Amino acid sequence: MSSPYLLIIVLMIASWGIQWRLRSKFKQYSLVPLHSGLSGAEVAAKMLADHNIHDVRIISTDGQLTDHYNPTDKTVNLSEGVYAERSAAAAAIAAHECGHAVQHATAYSMLQFRSALVPTLSAVSRFMPWILMGGILLLRTSVIPLGVGIALFALTTLFSFITLPVEFDASRRALAWMDKRGVVTVQEHAMAKDALWWAAMTYVVAALASLATLLYYVSIFMRRR
Repeated sequence: MSSPYLLIIVLMIASWGIQWRLRSKFKQYSLVPLHSGLSGAEVAAKMLADHNIHDVRIISTDGQLTDHYNPTDKTVNLSEGVYAERSAAAAAIAAHECGHAVQHATAYSMLQFRSALVPTLSAVSRFMPWILMGGILLLRTSVIPLGVGIALFALTTLFSFITLPVEFDASRRALAWMDKRGVVTVQEHAMAKDALWWAAMTYVVAALASLATLLYYVSIFMRRR
Protein backbone atom coordinates (compact mmCIF):
# COMPACT_ATOMS: atom_id res chain seq x y z
CA MET A 1 0.00 0.00 0.00
CA SER A 2 1.46 3.39 -1.04
CA SER A 3 2.19 6.03 1.61
CA PRO A 4 -0.29 8.64 0.23
CA TYR A 5 -3.06 6.01 0.15
CA LEU A 6 -2.33 4.97 3.76
CA LEU A 7 -2.26 8.61 4.80
CA ILE A 8 -5.67 9.18 3.19
CA ILE A 9 -7.13 6.31 5.25
CA VAL A 10 -5.57 7.65 8.45
CA LEU A 11 -6.91 11.14 7.76
CA MET A 12 -10.38 9.80 6.99
CA ILE A 13 -10.41 8.09 10.39
CA ALA A 14 -9.06 11.25 12.03
CA SER A 15 -11.76 13.32 10.32
CA TRP A 16 -14.47 11.05 11.69
CA GLY A 17 -12.96 11.26 15.16
CA ILE A 18 -12.71 15.06 15.08
CA GLN A 19 -16.29 15.42 13.81
CA TRP A 20 -17.46 13.20 16.67
CA ARG A 21 -15.40 15.21 19.16
CA LEU A 22 -16.74 18.52 17.83
CA ARG A 23 -20.35 17.37 18.17
CA SER A 24 -19.59 16.05 21.65
CA LYS A 25 -18.01 19.35 22.72
CA PHE A 26 -20.86 21.37 21.24
CA LYS A 27 -23.41 19.24 23.09
CA GLN A 28 -21.44 19.56 26.33
CA TYR A 29 -21.04 23.35 26.13
CA SER A 30 -24.63 23.80 24.97
CA LEU A 31 -25.75 22.64 28.41
CA VAL A 32 -23.93 25.53 30.11
CA PRO A 33 -26.13 28.66 30.25
CA LEU A 34 -24.35 31.81 29.11
CA HIS A 35 -23.80 34.22 32.02
CA SER A 36 -24.72 37.23 29.85
CA GLY A 37 -27.98 35.53 28.85
CA LEU A 38 -27.56 36.34 25.16
CA SER A 39 -28.77 34.02 22.42
CA GLY A 40 -26.61 33.22 19.41
CA ALA A 41 -28.66 35.60 17.28
CA GLU A 42 -28.26 38.40 19.84
CA VAL A 43 -24.51 37.82 20.04
CA ALA A 44 -24.30 38.04 16.25
CA ALA A 45 -26.36 41.25 16.17
CA LYS A 46 -24.18 42.91 18.80
CA MET A 47 -20.93 41.94 17.11
CA LEU A 48 -22.08 43.24 13.73
CA ALA A 49 -23.31 46.48 15.28
CA ASP A 50 -20.04 46.98 17.17
CA HIS A 51 -18.18 46.74 13.85
CA ASN A 52 -20.60 49.16 12.14
CA ILE A 53 -21.92 46.44 9.84
CA HIS A 54 -25.57 47.15 9.13
CA ASP A 55 -26.12 45.46 5.75
CA VAL A 56 -25.77 41.84 6.93
CA ARG A 57 -28.85 39.81 7.85
CA ILE A 58 -28.89 37.15 10.56
CA ILE A 59 -31.10 34.21 9.66
CA SER A 60 -31.90 30.78 11.09
CA THR A 61 -31.12 27.74 8.95
CA ASP A 62 -32.03 24.07 9.25
CA GLY A 63 -29.64 21.40 10.50
CA GLN A 64 -26.95 21.07 13.14
CA LEU A 65 -23.56 22.79 12.81
CA THR A 66 -24.63 24.17 9.42
CA ASP A 67 -23.61 27.68 10.43
CA HIS A 68 -21.90 29.81 7.79
CA TYR A 69 -21.48 33.31 6.42
CA ASN A 70 -22.55 33.90 2.83
CA PRO A 71 -20.66 36.85 1.30
CA THR A 72 -22.81 36.76 -1.83
CA ASP A 73 -26.06 37.78 -0.15
CA LYS A 74 -24.42 39.06 3.05
CA THR A 75 -26.14 36.73 5.50
CA VAL A 76 -24.97 35.13 8.73
CA ASN A 77 -26.70 31.76 8.70
CA LEU A 78 -27.05 30.21 12.15
CA SER A 79 -28.33 26.69 12.72
CA GLU A 80 -31.49 26.42 14.79
CA GLY A 81 -29.62 25.37 17.93
CA VAL A 82 -27.16 28.26 17.68
CA TYR A 83 -29.70 30.93 16.69
CA ALA A 84 -31.90 30.62 19.77
CA GLU A 85 -29.59 28.97 22.28
CA ARG A 86 -28.00 30.91 25.15
CA SER A 87 -24.78 29.00 25.76
CA ALA A 88 -21.01 29.35 25.38
CA ALA A 89 -21.08 27.09 22.31
CA ALA A 90 -23.81 29.11 20.58
CA ALA A 91 -22.06 32.40 21.37
CA ALA A 92 -18.74 31.10 20.02
CA ILE A 93 -20.17 29.88 16.72
CA ALA A 94 -22.33 32.98 16.20
CA ALA A 95 -19.37 35.28 16.85
CA HIS A 96 -17.13 33.17 14.60
CA GLU A 97 -19.52 33.51 11.65
CA CYS A 98 -19.72 37.23 12.29
CA GLY A 99 -15.93 37.20 12.24
CA HIS A 100 -16.23 36.27 8.56
CA ALA A 101 -18.61 39.19 8.03
CA VAL A 102 -16.01 41.49 9.61
CA GLN A 103 -13.36 40.02 7.31
CA HIS A 104 -15.60 40.77 4.35
CA ALA A 105 -16.31 44.33 5.50
CA THR A 106 -12.61 45.06 6.09
CA ALA A 107 -11.46 43.39 2.84
CA TYR A 108 -9.36 40.75 4.61
CA SER A 109 -6.93 39.62 1.91
CA MET A 110 -7.13 35.86 2.48
CA LEU A 111 -10.94 35.91 2.38
CA GLN A 112 -10.81 37.91 -0.86
CA PHE A 113 -8.37 35.41 -2.35
CA ARG A 114 -10.56 32.51 -1.23
CA SER A 115 -13.72 34.12 -2.62
CA ALA A 116 -11.99 34.79 -5.95
CA LEU A 117 -11.35 31.05 -6.34
CA VAL A 118 -14.95 30.00 -5.67
CA PRO A 119 -16.37 30.52 -9.20
CA THR A 120 -13.49 28.59 -10.78
CA LEU A 121 -13.74 25.75 -8.29
CA SER A 122 -17.52 25.55 -8.72
CA ALA A 123 -17.02 25.01 -12.45
CA VAL A 124 -14.06 22.64 -12.01
CA SER A 125 -15.75 20.42 -9.42
CA ARG A 126 -18.39 19.35 -11.95
CA PHE A 127 -16.03 17.57 -14.30
CA MET A 128 -12.75 17.12 -12.39
CA PRO A 129 -13.60 13.61 -11.03
CA TRP A 130 -14.38 12.43 -14.57
CA ILE A 131 -11.10 13.85 -15.88
CA LEU A 132 -9.14 12.10 -13.14
CA MET A 133 -10.95 8.81 -13.73
CA GLY A 134 -10.46 9.11 -17.49
CA GLY A 135 -6.82 10.05 -16.98
CA ILE A 136 -6.16 6.89 -14.99
CA LEU A 137 -7.96 4.73 -17.57
CA LEU A 138 -6.00 6.33 -20.44
CA LEU A 139 -2.59 6.19 -18.75
CA ARG A 140 -1.29 3.57 -21.16
CA THR A 141 -2.15 5.88 -24.05
CA SER A 142 -1.26 9.33 -22.68
CA VAL A 143 -0.41 11.00 -19.38
CA ILE A 144 -1.89 14.33 -20.45
CA PRO A 145 -5.51 13.77 -19.22
CA LEU A 146 -4.29 12.73 -15.77
CA GLY A 147 -1.89 15.69 -15.72
CA VAL A 148 -4.80 18.03 -16.42
CA GLY A 149 -6.85 16.35 -13.69
CA ILE A 150 -3.99 16.73 -11.20
CA ALA A 151 -3.66 20.44 -12.03
CA LEU A 152 -7.36 20.96 -11.42
CA PHE A 153 -7.27 18.96 -8.18
CA ALA A 154 -4.32 21.08 -7.04
CA LEU A 155 -6.66 24.08 -7.15
CA THR A 156 -9.02 22.40 -4.69
CA THR A 157 -6.06 21.59 -2.43
CA LEU A 158 -4.92 25.21 -2.59
CA PHE A 159 -8.44 26.31 -1.67
CA SER A 160 -8.42 23.99 1.35
CA PHE A 161 -5.20 25.50 2.67
CA ILE A 162 -6.29 29.09 1.99
CA THR A 163 -9.37 28.34 4.08
CA LEU A 164 -7.24 27.67 7.18
CA PRO A 165 -6.03 31.22 7.92
CA VAL A 166 -9.53 32.51 7.11
CA GLU A 167 -11.08 30.22 9.73
CA PHE A 168 -8.42 30.79 12.39
CA ASP A 169 -8.64 34.56 11.93
CA ALA A 170 -12.44 34.52 12.27
CA SER A 171 -12.11 32.61 15.56
CA ARG A 172 -9.46 35.05 16.80
CA ARG A 173 -11.73 37.99 16.05
CA ALA A 174 -14.67 36.27 17.71
CA LEU A 175 -12.86 35.47 20.95
CA ALA A 176 -11.26 38.93 21.20
CA TRP A 177 -14.61 40.67 20.70
CA MET A 178 -16.45 38.45 23.20
CA ASP A 179 -13.83 39.18 25.84
CA LYS A 180 -13.86 42.92 25.15
CA ARG A 181 -17.66 43.16 25.35
CA GLY A 182 -17.99 40.87 28.35
CA VAL A 183 -20.15 38.40 26.46
CA VAL A 184 -18.37 35.49 28.15
CA THR A 185 -16.78 34.90 31.52
CA VAL A 186 -13.27 33.46 31.87
CA GLN A 187 -14.71 29.94 32.15
CA GLU A 188 -17.02 30.49 29.18
CA HIS A 189 -14.12 31.89 27.16
CA ALA A 190 -12.25 28.62 27.68
CA MET A 191 -15.29 26.66 26.48
CA ALA A 192 -15.77 28.89 23.45
CA LYS A 193 -12.09 28.65 22.54
CA ASP A 194 -12.14 24.87 22.87
CA ALA A 195 -15.26 24.52 20.70
CA LEU A 196 -13.79 26.75 17.99
CA TRP A 197 -10.48 24.86 18.09
CA TRP A 198 -12.20 21.55 17.37
CA ALA A 199 -14.19 23.20 14.59
CA ALA A 200 -10.93 24.49 13.08
CA MET A 201 -9.41 21.01 13.24
CA THR A 202 -12.05 19.75 10.80
CA TYR A 203 -10.64 22.19 8.22
CA VAL A 204 -7.05 21.19 9.01
CA VAL A 205 -7.77 17.50 8.47
CA ALA A 206 -9.73 18.27 5.29
CA ALA A 207 -6.76 20.23 3.90
CA LEU A 208 -4.31 17.45 4.75
CA ALA A 209 -6.62 14.84 3.22
CA SER A 210 -6.80 16.89 0.03
CA LEU A 211 -3.01 17.14 -0.05
CA ALA A 212 -2.64 13.38 0.52
CA THR A 213 -5.07 12.66 -2.31
CA LEU A 214 -3.17 15.03 -4.59
CA LEU A 215 0.10 13.25 -3.78
CA TYR A 216 -1.58 9.92 -4.51
CA TYR A 217 -2.52 11.06 -8.02
CA VAL A 218 0.93 12.57 -8.53
CA SER A 219 2.57 9.26 -7.53
CA ILE A 220 0.48 7.44 -10.16
CA PHE A 221 1.45 10.05 -12.75
CA MET A 222 5.17 9.81 -11.91
CA ARG A 223 5.20 6.01 -12.04
CA ARG A 224 3.67 6.06 -15.51
CA ARG A 225 6.23 8.58 -16.74
